[in-house]
Amino acid sequence: MKPGASSLTAAAPAQRIAHLARTMSSSSSAAGAGAATSSAPAPWRSLFLEHINTMAAPEFTLATLHSNSNSNSNSNSSSGSGPGLVPRARTCIHRGLFASLPVNPKNEAPLNPSAYESDLLTLTTDARMHKTPDLAAGHPVEAVFWAREPATQWRVRGVAYVLPRDADGDAALTARLLREMRRTGEGDSDDARGWSFSREVTAHFGNLSPVMRGTFRNPPSGTPVAAGPPVEGEGLGQVVTDLEDEVARANFRVVVVVPDEVDRVDLSDPKRGRRWLYRRMGGVNDDAGGDTVPGAIREGDWEKVEVWP
Repeated sequence: MKPGASSLTAAAPAQRIAHLARTMSSSSSAAGAGAATSSAPAPWRSLFLEHINTMAAPEFTLATLHSNSNSNSNSNSSSGSGPGLVPRARTCIHRGLFASLPVNPKNEAPLNPSAYESDLLTLTTDARMHKTPDLAAGHPVEAVFWAREPATQWRVRGVAYVLPRDADGDAALTARLLREMRRTGEGDSDDARGWSFSREVTAHFGNLSPVMRGTFRNPPSGTPVAAGPPVEGEGLGQVVTDLEDEVARANFRVVVVVPDEVDRVDLSDPKRGRRWLYRRMGGVNDDAGGDTVPGAIREGDWEKVEVWP
């Protein structure tokens, strides 16, 4: 391995795919069972948010591994491959870091106290989408952002979890995510104890426009138009003002991405591109097994190393 190179960069593609496939079959956490609540922000967090704020719309490409065994016959025939894992990518909107919902004065949903923050990416999706099984139970994902103004590409690799309407009812899931959150110093212990994952999901729903909320009453994506809406109340172009609309809320999900590796490429100087890898020690992308790579700087739970772009 060349000095300064990441072990992940040096890993053979076949080894990398095998590593992700093994991760897909396990819901093990990136931080490790029984880990305490996160204590310090990730070293990439502030700059990432600064760059996101320069984007006209916080769009990104979300890549997942899709199991053909979970596909319908149309998906199988179009993929051109048999059973196994195949790549999938789609454009999504970043909905802020979990527990730090972007302020929307038109949001009438009850909000959680500002007791927690995190480094976890969020997006919203429909439970009926084909990508939902790809995101469940700690499956591996990669989110790719291109911030045009600072000419920087961000690739965030980690695992995803899907929060339903009644998220508080899943003790294992909420405990897993709570380990990735940290106290902000605002409020008191009662605020922290009263913080609700289910309330946060409703707040995300309220942060959407009424027209966007209405898309969760659409007919299931990918079903033949000729078949007609299979459920009464479904249809395009609906406006939802009720934050507890039964049809829309039954389909609405919040996806949380727990980062284990962040890859930042700065192309603002055409003659001197620069690139940094941030790797969480002990995470699912820690192919070095926690060993420090040449030139790396340890910052809290993260390791930062500059590599060739």
